[in-house]
Amino acid sequence: MSMSSFLIIYLCCLVTMLLCRCVPLLALKGRTLPDNLVRALNLIPPAAFAALVANDLFSPGMFDAGLWQGLMPLAAAVLTMVVGYLRKSLVLCIVVGVGSYALMMLLL
Repeated sequence: MSMSSFLIIYLCCLVTMLLCRCVPLLALKGRTLPDNLVRALNLIPPAAFAALVANDLFSPGMFDAGLWQGLMPLAAAVLTMVVGYLRKSLVLCIVVGVGSYALMMLLL
């Protein structure tokens, strides 16, 4: 790819990103949004995180290496969900999730 082609693509991406990120901020500055829209916008981060987690938990070939290999991420996720529900601590969820998965990997 030549430098001029790269610069054209880079500038197009830059302009698009600035338009998508800056124009809404400037257009909505000082205005209050309807409650339904605020509630809908508040669901975006959990939905994005759930999509990332689901992508890692459920893969097409997850049971190719064996049943236990496929169930390990699910078991760690269930344990993390229980700890999260009981303790409501993000740090503890991270420690339990990573620790339980690492322990299951060592035991296998």
